[in-house]
Amino acid sequence: MAVMYPKSVSDIATTIKHIWHMGHSSHLTVAARGHGHSLQGQSQTHGGIVIKMESLKVPEMQIHVGNSSPYVDVSGGELWINILHETLKYGLAPRSWTDYLHLTVGGTLSNAGVSGQAFKHGPQISNVQQLEIVTGTGEVVNCSEKQNEELFQSVLGGLGQFGIITRARILLEPAPSMVKWIRVLYSDFTEFTRDQERLISEENAFDYIEGFVIINRTGLLNNWRSSFNPQDPVQASHFKSDGKTLFCLELAKYFNFQQINIVNQVGHQELILKCNVSIN
Repeated sequence: MAVMYPKSVSDIATTIKHIWHMGHSSHLTVAARGHGHSLQGQSQTHGGIVIKMESLKVPEMQIHVGNSSPYVDVSGGELWINILHETLKYGLAPRSWTDYLHLTVGGTLSNAGVSGQAFKHGPQISNVQQLEIVTGTGEVVNCSEKQNEELFQSVLGGLGQFGIITRARILLEPAPSMVKWIRVLYSDFTEFTRDQERLISEENAFDYIEGFVIINRTGLLNNWRSSFNPQDPVQASHFKSDGKTLFCLELAKYFNFQQINIVNQVGHQELILKCNVSIN
């Protein structure tokens, strides 16, 4: 097996084209590797070539502020955490994230890119204006909803089967000045799903809503200080460490400095649906 560290899109295209011309008899395979977080070995290849996409630093990140639809052009090997740091300098941020930001653009766009903003903006693949792709024949193709649309829709969430993403144009929005972050625990699944469905359907209730399942283990409440008031042991004792399954809603509300008092009041009112939990 060989590992390739491309310095340009041309390096990738030339390699793919050469393998294409070798034909099926060569049995040589290629895998694009981002930050190496695939779960089933997709970023590896047996006896083939692994392309380390993080070494692809071109095109350089370009942020276009604009009046109505700001966006950023980035390499497919760029990490989302780097995009956040750069766009924040302009008061902007991508509209949709993954929970973990040390992932590459090409990696998450080849899957879906799901997090708590997806209920509002869709996953990351719904917030892409344009892509540059190296196809399986070594061609470099630009695509969007208006240009080579079939390739565009196939590559987004296509698990790398239709080409390698070498550049993406990502939609941005104004970044929040502050965030109210809340976690709420449930022992009843019906109440958990009811509240989650209600919150995602209410207009302007929260900007981030995500639900997940956890095991009620010893010491769990020490990590949930955003949800429990340490001065209120009665409510905290409702979730004794019995090893049973618990359900969690993680919520966030964006606001600016002038809205602090309003958010603290409204955030509590919006949240207290039937949740028997005290919020700090």
